[in-house]
Amino acid sequence: MVEQLFCQDMTNSLKNSEAKGQVRKLPHSFTNELMRKSFAFIALVFLATSCGMLKSDKKMKPRDGVVFYAKEYMGTPYRLGGNNHSGIDCSGLIHNAYKKQGIRVSRTVDLLRKEGKRISKDRAKPGDILFFRTTKKRKLTHAGIIVGRKGGEPLFIHASSSRGVIISSLREGYWNKTYAQTRRLIR
Repeated sequence: MVEQLFCQDMTNSLKNSEAKGQVRKLPHSFTNELMRKSFAFIALVFLATSCGMLKSDKKMKPRDGVVFYAKEYMGTPYRLGGNNHSGIDCSGLIHNAYKKQGIRVSRTVDLLRKEGKRISKDRAKPGDILFFRTTKKRKLTHAGIIVGRKGGEPLFIHASSSRGVIISSLREGYWNKTYAQTRRLIR
């Protein structure tokens, strides 16, 4: 109540001085109190948010971490050979997501296909990698990270050459038709 009256009095006083063309300073005790409360609020928000993030990182399983970090690239445009938020390709997305979890993987689809263990898509879990043949050649040309399932079919995040980093379903005709294999790089 006292603070409200003080603030109201200060506001009226400032309005009157502005009307007269005068510059008025707030009392030193008022500005100190305002700064102290602002600092305390900012510190509280920072601690509350950063502590929560640290806890989740420590508890996060490697495969969940890979998915989490891959999703940070959602909406990033496609760029052949790209490996950052200004542009990324499918193998760059996989490489960066795994690297953030401290797992070293190859940087190209051709080399990635030789890593880990081949598994059936039915046994695939989040963090596993789907490979595709998107050209008429026998060579694997595209890959994505499984993020979950919908209707029993894997959902995967990947860098689409036309749409950037998106989540797609293996149920979609194009991806179902071009699917080649699934590999597990995380035990």
